[in-house]
Amino acid sequence: MSVLAATAVTVVLVHGGFVDGAGWESVFNILKKDGYNVSVVQNPTISLADDVAATRLAISQVQGPVVLVGHSYGGAVITEAGTDPKVAGLVYITAFAPDKGESVDSLIKNSPPGASVPPILPPVNGYLFLDKAKFRAAFAADVGEEKAAFMAASQVPWGVNTLAGAISEPAWRTKPSWYLIATEDKMIPPPAQRQMATRAGATIAEAAGSHAIYVSKPQIVAALIEKAAKSVGSKATSN
Repeated sequence: MSVLAATAVTVVLVHGGFVDGAGWESVFNILKKDGYNVSVVQNPTISLADDVAATRLAISQVQGPVVLVGHSYGGAVITEAGTDPKVAGLVYITAFAPDKGESVDSLIKNSPPGASVPPILPPVNGYLFLDKAKFRAAFAADVGEEKAAFMAASQVPWGVNTLAGAISEPAWRTKPSWYLIATEDKMIPPPAQRQMATRAGATIAEAAGSHAIYVSKPQIVAALIEKAAKSVGSKATSN
């Protein structure tokens, strides 16, 4: 794919809970080097509606077809925001892919038997945090110790209300999707990832990695995003 063709597609990166858009830096740099336009959303993570609005704002500011990428809870955001006409494809990075009427909360409650339980602390004033002492093991086991410690210390408060936000119309029902299963994920069980990806009819890739695979193995993540971008870009060119 030529750089000219690559720049016709914009990649919009959407982060999940407990973190912010800065975690996408390495993926961003790879995509930019390969000629893609890239935008990074900063979700307020107070409610699903607010995060969808922030994502749609980012989409509105770019030209041409968009590949919308969501990590973790960001998968719920792109599922709702992805119905925007500019969005040509969805990429889920070890993410929630809810169906109509589902929420992150309902998906968590239906986790497979024996799944690991994330070390989420009791809510404080309507916000959730992960236990800092258990953050690396649960969220970022394959991230360097210093980096993981920084991620734990710089957690973004995740609003309880975001978990209850239900999907109105799932974009994956009408848009092509890709899904990266992180096989060592301790936050979203791999069997649950596989079930959601299969239900969405996604093109599935698997890699050994933690929930923070977008930080620890950005090349693998960027490769799947570029595969999606090339697919939707070629369709846009042929139309």
